Amino acid sequence: MFLAAVTDTLAQIGNPTPEAPPLANKIMQMVSYLTWFILLSGIIAITVAGGKFAWEKWTGGSMQSPKMVAGAMIGGVVATSAGTIMNAML
Repeated sequence: MFLAAVTDTLAQIGNPTPEAPPLANKIMQMVSYLTWFILLSGIIAITVAGGKFAWEKWTGGSMQSPKMVAGAMIGGVVATSAGTIMNAML
């Protein structure tokens, strides 16, 4: 009897339509700005590492910059695929 009353009550509750939170546009704008900042910083990191690589090659110093280039490229792959990974999870 109790179970029937509960199911009757739950059956009367409608299926709400989803709507965006109040600040959704501002949050999406902030995410867009952060994405551009991450991409720009990745490009700068690869450029700096490439310059350092050329300098080390020219002066005959220790070759530390290939690690920097590889790290910047891996970071770029992770940063650009983060949106795809999040969409797959959601």
